[in-house]
Amino acid sequence: QVQLVESGGGLVQTGGSLRLSCAASGRTFSSVTMAWFRQAPVKEREFVAAITWSANSTYYADSVKGRFTISRDNAKNTVYLQMNSLKPDDTAVYYCAADFSTLSRLVVTRRRFYNYWGQGTQVAISS
Repeated sequence: QVQLVESGGGLVQTGGSLRLSCAASGRTFSSVTMAWFRQAPVKEREFVAAITWSANSTYYADSVKGRFTISRDNAKNTVYLQMNSLKPDDTAVYYCAADFSTLSRLVVTRRRFYNYWGQGTQVAISS
């Protein structure tokens, strides 16, 4: 059974940084796409960033480009989201997601293509 466990959320001031981690277990990670989504109160869950294991391709939402960096550690089956220059608009619950295929850029931003989800970690940015 695949499990995704997020950690690293918290409360920081505007302009601060946080690093989220998502540790995955339960399956061999030879071809997988892992992503971060976020959901703010009364808003839809939205795509933040994604990375493919095989090609190490990365994708970002326009709202986080240049501020967030997604990376992976193959040995640990862990994906990270380094978040810098945080803004109050980044406040949300951040979810890790995975699909055991290499998703194309056409669908990598869509929630329904991910089969596994973590429980989420809260990120709050104070102004």
